[in-house]
Amino acid sequence: MVASNNEVNNDSVTSPLHYARAGEGPTVVLVHGYLGGSEQWKAEMESLSANFDVIAIDLPGFGKSRNVAPQSSIEGFARSVIQCLDSLGVSQFDLLGHSMGGMIVQEMVRIVPDRVQKLVLYATGALGSLPGRFETLERSRERLREEGLEATGRRISATWLREYEESPAAGQLAELALQANEDGALAALWAMETWDGREAVRHIKQKTLILWGELDRTYSWEQTAYFWREISGSSLAVVPNCSHAVHLDNPALFFLLLSDFLRPSVSDKM
Repeated sequence: MVASNNEVNNDSVTSPLHYARAGEGPTVVLVHGYLGGSEQWKAEMESLSANFDVIAIDLPGFGKSRNVAPQSSIEGFARSVIQCLDSLGVSQFDLLGHSMGGMIVQEMVRIVPDRVQKLVLYATGALGSLPGRFETLERSRERLREEGLEATGRRISATWLREYEESPAAGQLAELALQANEDGALAALWAMETWDGREAVRHIKQKTLILWGELDRTYSWEQTAYFWREISGSSLAVVPNCSHAVHLDNPALFFLLLSDFLRPSVSDKM
């Protein structure tokens, strides 16, 4: 069963973020990306909770934290997640970040390296300007202002799926995107564009899984290859015939890769 904190004080800048939590065991923290939310991890939480304490967080301005004050920097997002984990008494954890969430978890590793055990960099990169993206972040900001959150959320979230709007998961992603706060969505685009994590990547020492869909329209292969070159001993999984949301395009294979990586091994205990 997935528990959720529903008593978020939305009037305070220092409000705890909304989160969902399930299971017992080593803690795994799931951090969503742009226009996402904790609800996107329902299937993963149900499966992983058999062996792990799983925490999925809604970032400021998104999901059920839509009314928490927006963040204008990736570091600010990272510190808000760390603050949430501190409030829960979580000191050690495995960490997964998807898309913008992948930038956030890189910052978390930089800030609290000794607390992160294993790291999953999922459909993300070290350069926030997103070279090769289906449209520039500047153009996304322009269209968000011109067309509003609903049209922008539906359009952008559809690009994350192999079959665009025809995907069975398109409606689910669009509904989640529409939970965002428009000011928060604009602030997050600025946060990404002004962020560069390449220097910090060289200092990542955690056991790391790099996971990328070969049809990803948001993060290019060059971003993925950079991680693989720079993070010593990292593992790479390129998932065929999947786009940015591998966990929805091929959920069974995504869970197999994730659970195998997170499963404790003899080497982890040494």
